[in-house]
Amino acid sequence: MCQPGEPLLPVEESWSSALALVAHPDDLEYGTAAAIARWTDQGKKVAYCLATSGEAGIDTIEPEQCGPLREAEERAGASLVGVDVVEFLGYPDGMLEYGLDLRGAVARAVRRHRPGIIVTGNHHDTWGPGVQNQADHIALGRAVIDGVRDAGNRWVFRELLAEGLQPWRVTQILVADSPLAAHGVNVTDTFDRGVASLEAHGEYLRNLGPNAMSEPREFLETMARTAGTRLGCRYAVSFEVISL
Repeated sequence: MCQPGEPLLPVEESWSSALALVAHPDDLEYGTAAAIARWTDQGKKVAYCLATSGEAGIDTIEPEQCGPLREAEERAGASLVGVDVVEFLGYPDGMLEYGLDLRGAVARAVRRHRPGIIVTGNHHDTWGPGVQNQADHIALGRAVIDGVRDAGNRWVFRELLAEGLQPWRVTQILVADSPLAAHGVNVTDTFDRGVASLEAHGEYLRNLGPNAMSEPREFLETMARTAGTRLGCRYAVSFEVISL
């Protein structure tokens, strides 16, 4: 495991398009969105694909009303960092299961979008010592790694060929907020837009409860300064780089 104080290597950025695959609305906004803003400023195309609509995420709002609300907040946050393609796969929030169905959905999305790289969230059991990860993140992250491989193999999920989706090979996955992160992206110039993208999830943030985050900027600054120190800049986002 990488040590918290070890220097980060810069993420290689010669690619031109990315597909961000995560479990819930707001998953990308806890830091990654600032990196996405940097990339869209560079002229790269980034699309979002979310497994769920986050409909189980607000205790005081029924899922039937919560899902559309959170989808709208996600689209608003995405637009602030230059992303105009936001898709929702419709899986039930809080009940994602690793398996062939989820792997196939990932492979289908990769073949449709044909990105240069994949961005996803932490799939490990923890965020660090004593901080347990959430089940949807783990299931989705594992399915992303395997589904991205599947997207390049024409003999896996052969029904995709019948849908007109030819194999598409991606050789790199960037895993945000991983405890194994050894790379980073300088987001000093786009940090404010990353904060704004999280603040766009206003209803969700207001309903997190009395012990929840009250200052999105302060929360994101803490993480970004730590990663920035390791990368040698003011603010950064850290990534585990998986080569396939």
